[in-house]
Amino acid sequence: MNIHTKNPATGESLNEYVVMSQQAALGIAEKTHEAQKKWKDMSVTERLPYFTSLAKVLREQREEYATLMTNEMGKPIKESRAEVEKCAWLAEFFADNAEKWLQDKQVDADGKKHLVTFEPLGVVFMIMPWNYPFWQPLKVGIPPLLAGNGIVLKHASNVTGSALAIEDAFRKAGFPEDLFRTIIIGHGDMPALLASPHIHAGSLTGSERAGEIFAAEAGKNLKKVVLELGGSDPLIVLPDADIAAAAKGAVKGRFSNAGQVCISSKRLIVHNAVREKFTAAFVAEVEALTIGDPLEEDTDIGPLVNEKAAAEMECFVADAVERGATVLVGGKRHELGGAYFEPTVFADATEDMRIVCNEVFGPIAPILSFETEEEAIAIANNSDYGLSGSIWTKDLAKGEALARNIHTGSVFINSTSKTDPRLPVGGIKRSGYGRELSEYGLLEFVNVKTINIYE
Repeated sequence: MNIHTKNPATGESLNEYVVMSQQAALGIAEKTHEAQKKWKDMSVTERLPYFTSLAKVLREQREEYATLMTNEMGKPIKESRAEVEKCAWLAEFFADNAEKWLQDKQVDADGKKHLVTFEPLGVVFMIMPWNYPFWQPLKVGIPPLLAGNGIVLKHASNVTGSALAIEDAFRKAGFPEDLFRTIIIGHGDMPALLASPHIHAGSLTGSERAGEIFAAEAGKNLKKVVLELGGSDPLIVLPDADIAAAAKGAVKGRFSNAGQVCISSKRLIVHNAVREKFTAAFVAEVEALTIGDPLEEDTDIGPLVNEKAAAEMECFVADAVERGATVLVGGKRHELGGAYFEPTVFADATEDMRIVCNEVFGPIAPILSFETEEEAIAIANNSDYGLSGSIWTKDLAKGEALARNIHTGSVFINSTSKTDPRLPVGGIKRSGYGRELSEYGLLEFVNVKTINIYE
């Protein structure tokens, strides 16, 4: 069986890749484990230069990697370039901070000396999605690597070229052979990898269903996993908000990467007093977006990942219209055809509509209204998901107080949700568990061991 990658903007075939046998994939896991056993014996200080070297490789190859991403999954080239740069920053940030985060910590107890140490678990098996072909594997993979683990990556099949390019970037940066490896396998081979004695933990970013299956298989083998799953992030606009800034933020939060973002602002919850003003400003910003060839510098919105995704958007629109929502802009496939879908805004959205109660992985923005702050919080929390959210208000104390009542892994005040190496990211409820990035993400894949010395 082979994998055929396809450019979603043009429909042209890009490349063909041979799927590995299960035995070959397990053999790679074994090689990674052997490489990791040597890697863990290096001090954190000795590992750091590899990551600064990786950052240099990413910047040197930025145009090549960005073009590859855009061709494989359709995001605008300017977003792809920014993604590569963010990956380079990520590598440098962890190289600057991992040493202090992983150093032994002394605790006072009843003995002579008590130490808390942080040791790698072994090899982490990662299953990653296509929407951020470089950022996703690197934001999940760099912290455990710095902690002394090895990585085996199974990427989404439509970005297989990116997966292999990432492996090659580690090779170019001088990392030990086999420490970071990409495997090209089908989903049916996942259980065998998780059962392998050469895999010690796992991480998956993807759908709820994929997370359920992955966690169940890991549980059978008593292996630690981190899951980042779906999201339906609320964006709340209070009556005292800077409406122009909130509208601009909502456009960025909802339509970056054509809305194909786990932490995008998928439900816009606006106070009745400013709903009309916000809606007018938001629609104007949406209408100013440039839809077109993702390789063009001025393109804001490229195609969705494939035609199936565009067809799903049509189903969401049909359901919303049938239930009484009003299309203010968009609502159909773009004249460019194929996988292109117009950025769409709905007024009169209600909580029973699929565009509100489901995760919409595409450029559709429903606007809901509220009268009291309690009502806004209730709407925000009326979701199976709990990944992220944002609040727009000039009263920062009020924003912070309301943020504490929103059931998500993170809340941003006067900013849309974003990932930042300095901040932990992750969800609750059906958005998954565990954290990535920051010191908290670094410590997900270590053995927190105590060494206790008595007289």
